[in-house]
Amino acid sequence: MRETISTIRQYVFVIRELTAREIKRKYARSSLGIIWSVLSPLLFMVVLSLVFSTMFKRSIENYPIYYLTGQILWTMYGGATNASMTALTDNKSLLIKAKLPKQVFILSRIYTSLVNFGFTCIAYVLMLFVFRIKPSVTMFLFPLDVLLMLLFSMGIGYMLAIAYVFFADIKYLYSVFLTLLMYLSAVFYPITSLSEGMQKAISCNPIYVFIAFARTCVMYGEVPDTELWIKAVCWSVGSFLAGWLVFRKNENQVMKKV
Repeated sequence: MRETISTIRQYVFVIRELTAREIKRKYARSSLGIIWSVLSPLLFMVVLSLVFSTMFKRSIENYPIYYLTGQILWTMYGGATNASMTALTDNKSLLIKAKLPKQVFILSRIYTSLVNFGFTCIAYVLMLFVFRIKPSVTMFLFPLDVLLMLLFSMGIGYMLAIAYVFFADIKYLYSVFLTLLMYLSAVFYPITSLSEGMQKAISCNPIYVFIAFARTCVMYGEVPDTELWIKAVCWSVGSFLAGWLVFRKNENQVMKKV
């Protein structure tokens, strides 16, 4: 039991160190350093709010917050999965020299995305005050939505990491797919503006499910309906299990290809 706890602590330490390395590398040449992790998304949100303050204002109340809620979740998903894709190849030397579970490198990229998302949320909360979104108890459901989306992203990240080792061109294909997925996630437009058939199709999109969940509990101060809960949980758990199985089945072949 003690050995297991000690091993877990070692893995947690490695994940934190890898995350710290990624964050330091990101702001290595910046004079403001880590401050940019909050200032950059804040400035980005201010610009977007000014640009989109008049768009869809008749059909969507507080459209800037509607857009920003979708944007920050979309950015977290795209960042987590893209980073996870190259986690194994980027850490080739550590894979060879250190006897660490390969999952650690995926988890470090997911954790890095969560840390970056945390900094973005500081700016997001400020924007909620600016646009006078009333605090509500349902906002406490937002972190749960984020965790479910991270679990979903982790599953996708596992599969992408394996696929990238064997087929590097998937990076370019996935970039195109992400663009398509973004437009099908109702990040910046109201789903009600589409036909009934398109609404049903988009409502099955896992990214839209997590975004709709967040908008419901943050913007509207309501508890998401049962259908939304079921979809969010099923997509996150299903993705994680599928990704884990694919990763475990193929991880022994990684060292031959990486």
